[in-house]
Amino acid sequence: MVDRLSKTRRSWLMRRIPGRDTTPERTLRQALYALGVRGWRLHLPTLPGRPDLAFGRWRVAVFVDGAFWHGHPSKFSPGRLPPWWERKILANRARDRRADGRLRRLGWRVLRLWDLDIRKRLDTQTGRVLRALSARGYRVRQRRRSR
Repeated sequence: MVDRLSKTRRSWLMRRIPGRDTTPERTLRQALYALGVRGWRLHLPTLPGRPDLAFGRWRVAVFVDGAFWHGHPSKFSPGRLPPWWERKILANRARDRRADGRLRRLGWRVLRLWDLDIRKRLDTQTGRVLRALSARGYRVRQRRRSR
């Protein structure tokens, strides 16, 4: 398959794709906040892979991975894309594994959530985050209701 766009046009299009604060990331953060979860930091540059959500005190790192860019099995199978795209996605997956390993060696619990799972099963994905935090001693504070 040949790219029908010029390099300049493809580059322009690629720059327009956000790398952070995507709709699935914002959706997850809003759902966690509504459940009373607090204490995360966004895209910490001091951590390997710059997790989308980092709960430092509890050492839980959450990544929200795009299905195409990170090679979800329903969106990627080797041999179906042009070689350049295939190398790109395989390199992304390898980089993810390296970041996960480095975080684990530092004592972090790593969660990788697919953007399509957040769209389809938000409650399941927030449950995964809550279970990981609870296992590390996190307690959700219930908000007081004013009368």
